[in-house]
Amino acid sequence: MKKNLFNKAILLLLFGFVITSCKKTAESPEAVEESEVSTEASYNFPFYDPSLSIEERVEDLISRLTLEEKSLQMMHNTPAIDRLGIPPYSYWNEALHGVGRSGKATVFPQAIGLGATFDSDLAFRVASAISDEARAKYNAAKEKGYHKQYGGLTFWSPNVNIFRDPRWGRGQETYGEDPYLTSIIGASFVRGLQGDNDKYLKAAACAKHYAVHSGPEKLRHQFNAVANMKDMWETYLPAFKALVDADVEAVMCAYNSTNGEPCCANSYLIDEVLIDEWGFDGHVLSDCWAIADFYSQDNGHGVAANAAEAAAMAVKSNVSLNCGASYGALPEAVEKGLVTEEEMDDQLRILLRTRFKLGLFDPEGSNPYDDIPKDVINSDEHRALAREVAQKGIVMLKNNGVLPLKNDLSKYFVTGPNAANVDILLGNYYGVNPEMVTILEGVTKAVSPASQLQYRLGTMLDRQSLNPQDWASGNAGNSDATIAVLGISSLLEGEEGESLASPTAGDRLDYNLPKNQIDYLQRLRNTAGERPIIAVITGGSPMNLAKVHELADAVLFVWYPGEEGGNAVADVLFGKMSPSGRLPITFPKSLDQLPAYDDYSMEGRTYKYMDEDPMYPFGFGLSYSSFSYGTMDVSSETIAEGEELSVKVKVTNDGRYDAEEVVQLYISDLEASVRIPNFQLQGTQRVHLQAGNSEEVNFKITPEMLELVNNEGKRVLEKGEFKIYLGGSSPMKRSLELGASKLAEAVVTLQ
Repeated sequence: MKKNLFNKAILLLLFGFVITSCKKTAESPEAVEESEVSTEASYNFPFYDPSLSIEERVEDLISRLTLEEKSLQMMHNTPAIDRLGIPPYSYWNEALHGVGRSGKATVFPQAIGLGATFDSDLAFRVASAISDEARAKYNAAKEKGYHKQYGGLTFWSPNVNIFRDPRWGRGQETYGEDPYLTSIIGASFVRGLQGDNDKYLKAAACAKHYAVHSGPEKLRHQFNAVANMKDMWETYLPAFKALVDADVEAVMCAYNSTNGEPCCANSYLIDEVLIDEWGFDGHVLSDCWAIADFYSQDNGHGVAANAAEAAAMAVKSNVSLNCGASYGALPEAVEKGLVTEEEMDDQLRILLRTRFKLGLFDPEGSNPYDDIPKDVINSDEHRALAREVAQKGIVMLKNNGVLPLKNDLSKYFVTGPNAANVDILLGNYYGVNPEMVTILEGVTKAVSPASQLQYRLGTMLDRQSLNPQDWASGNAGNSDATIAVLGISSLLEGEEGESLASPTAGDRLDYNLPKNQIDYLQRLRNTAGERPIIAVITGGSPMNLAKVHELADAVLFVWYPGEEGGNAVADVLFGKMSPSGRLPITFPKSLDQLPAYDDYSMEGRTYKYMDEDPMYPFGFGLSYSSFSYGTMDVSSETIAEGEELSVKVKVTNDGRYDAEEVVQLYISDLEASVRIPNFQLQGTQRVHLQAGNSEEVNFKITPEMLELVNNEGKRVLEKGEFKIYLGGSSPMKRSLELGASKLAEAVVTLQ
């Protein structure tokens, strides 16, 4: 009798521990318990034996887990299992443009700024640096026994959604509006993040948010994005396919529904496409609390009655990991017959494989990444790389000849709400750094000691001053150059709940710059007279810059340029670097040129389907130099299925400055049987040319590049004529109006 009572007491204690753990995970998204658990020597289970295969080790571990333990290991913050020597682990970490939310790290320019470089090799170098720092930080935390959220090696980056509409506040997290550009940069980022070791992942990357996800932010937990098969396969899915081909370890399903099914229970997207057609064998995870949206009746999809039903639905939909607490109800779901323990095991098996590939159950020192030292974090090399990315991402939109500035003029005036603002260096999903260089600091450092420099804020970010006196704008009248740092920050655009000054949950339903900034720029212009004004614009999305273009002598769009942003802007302002960034997204003149925000059809959107002249076209960006393109040399005027041809063109730097040109290849189908893009980006190369020098640039044209996507979503090859363009911008006529070089053109025939 006493023995039975003792056993019941033990069971109650264990049950209480499980319930407490579940409650802790559910109530606090960052609650990962600390533990002194060690996997060294004192534990000798087969799953710790690196000589066994990963499959054998995973099976051994699963066989030792209780049903409750399995459910807890399928949520983003996993508790320790002391009896097996397993410490806590949090799957939730961020690395969008540097290790995020986890202390000191190199802060690279926001993702959209990396997209503006049009440089996939640079993306690889950035991601390699990020994963080095990630391993170094993980190694340091492990030594201390820390297991906090944002301390693991599973990074929920990159974001390869298509920035289809400039109103989306999270578009800054993407590489722009073009599937090809997003694919090449995203795939390179994945390769850099995950490393090239045959046995171990340096870090695990994640493609998000799958799929057809780009606002509205306020409705994302309940919105149904309707996209036809042509748009799905031509625009929304190619980048995800490219990342699967690059062996991305994880895919995150989005909050919203797509074509009537929640993305995290979408049989077409997950089962038919991702797993069956593409052969994805990594783990699928939910966006955070997306499973709870299944059973939210007021602000969700309402497809389940409770957490147990929702959890069972997600597991049966091949979602291995729940960011959230809904999977805490899986034991109840098993008891009710909604899902089987074997079905749970199938998903846990996939999920645990990632941790084994990261070496988390291997002895210290067996992983080559265990030796990455702490001094790589924010190293001089990484800071130089952050500066390079910021330099190459800056897009010059206008220059009437005032740039580059001399650095020894008698007086400079730096002004504007973002000149001394650290927030505009960061964007969202950022890390922190002890040496953030604001634009004011960068300019101040770059000017001669003989020069004067004045700084005044001048105007606030998004509201008029309550003080009618203006002690700022007068400086423009007695300065040799005024540098007005305007634009927006993550206070006005970003994710739901993040943008504190946004009345529309982070989206930008007002396309204009805040009126007070335009009013201030007008006062500067009135005061400056003929003295030059350079507008430096910060932000992560297109905006109406018509008045800025009119009032300023030069306009630089610098995105959210990272920790070295101030130095990079100064490098361009003073001619240390010629600007070479290109717009990865079209800037319309106004929102009137676009379809409704919640319309996911691509008709009238992006450079591919927009027939009206934009303010600034996709691929556009000016240089301090000028480039000319010779006649395009095509290896053959015809191409047959299964063959390829080469095209080449001589690019010449006709100007006075050494500079980089971003050569872009576009193809237009002249005889398609269905609606097709006006033209499509199919290649890009950066070329550094000294003043007066030339270089021959080569591209391969394959039949796959000539395929179209028909109305059923199938890629097909139709015979006929195709026009090929090579140049420093897209073929939109607006590019030439703004000063872009004339493109080289040729026509080939597919036989």
